Amino acid sequence: MQKKEDSGEAIAKSMLEMSKLKVPVIAIVIGEGSSGGALALGVGNRVLMLENAIYSILSPEGYASILWKDSSRTKEAAEKMKLTAKDLYELKIIDKIIKEPNGENEQENFIKTSKNLKKEILNVLEELKELSPEQLVDDRYQKFRNMGEYKIL
Repeated sequence: MQKKEDSGEAIAKSMLEMSKLKVPVIAIVIGEGSSGGALALGVGNRVLMLENAIYSILSPEGYASILWKDSSRTKEAAEKMKLTAKDLYELKIIDKIIKEPNGENEQENFIKTSKNLKKEILNVLEELKELSPEQLVDDRYQKFRNMGEYKIL
């Protein structure tokens, strides 16, 4: 009988395989990235994020339920988690915030956001095409190793 792979192992294997790719890897957070699978996005050479998206390994509701056993503290959890594009850019988790228009016409907003996203993807590809396959792998490794900040207590 074959052992069923748990999700943590699957995520780790995915991250390992992505880290070895010899092509540019661009990860884009466009909505709510809040699961263990969101970890794998961090292995990209560049991580782009829409201005109003969130990115975390856990939802604020889950965080509040685990930490305080009180899912009503979602807002407090979200603030502590630092899951906004602005917070994650400051922590060097993501590389670029993609502006989103704030008009009333959803279709027009979608088109403008898509154009902004396309422009940024092309810019990143232009930058990354200068790197050799080995440099792309090393770039991802260095980026991942230098993410975020920590404090020794």
